[in-house]
Amino acid sequence: MFIGHAAVALAVKPLLPRVNLAWPLAAAFWVDMVWPVFLLAGIEQVKIDPGNTAFTPLDFVHYPWTHSLAAAVAWSIAFSLVFVRTGKRAATILGLLVFSHWLLDALSHRPDLPLWPGSGTMIGFGLWYSVPATLAVELAMFAIGIALYVRASPARDRTGFFAFWGLIAFLLVAYAGAAFGPPPPNVPAIAITGIAGGLLFTAWAGWADRHRGPAS
Repeated sequence: MFIGHAAVALAVKPLLPRVNLAWPLAAAFWVDMVWPVFLLAGIEQVKIDPGNTAFTPLDFVHYPWTHSLAAAVAWSIAFSLVFVRTGKRAATILGLLVFSHWLLDALSHRPDLPLWPGSGTMIGFGLWYSVPATLAVELAMFAIGIALYVRASPARDRTGFFAFWGLIAFLLVAYAGAAFGPPPPNVPAIAITGIAGGLLFTAWAGWADRHRGPAS
């Protein structure tokens, strides 16, 4: 998933009114923000294999340190501990957002998510085998997430309005490119794009969210 992860981050805004949107987004995408670094370091592996599933040309060969169930639990706990000073409630929700990434990936991927590093059991329910089903699920989730966020955090000025809706447009364009564009040229391009994209949209979300929320 891609905008499905963003949808969950947007949807929790009513539960985290004092937490800038950048952090829920970073939490929801955390394992995908670490994964490109591990790719560049040679710790994990992916292959470009058009037709691997209908929705993505990527074959996730080896990624137990970011995308196994055990790793997802560990990253979730670590993320929560970093934010524990913001309050137990906020830290818990952010940790659950990190873990939600694995759950949504399990729904989307073919069976390629290990239970733990070295596990031979792979999880994946294969939503990506169908492009229409993937689009229907993710776009519905995204619409609901946007609605919940906008209701909880209205724009306070023009920057809040245009920056937020610009971010939404950016995410949709990136999603369309991933879904319908050509395969990436090589693995380093995947990694570099992933790192740059993650930094960009979390910073953008942080900027937009600072101009939104109930008037004080």
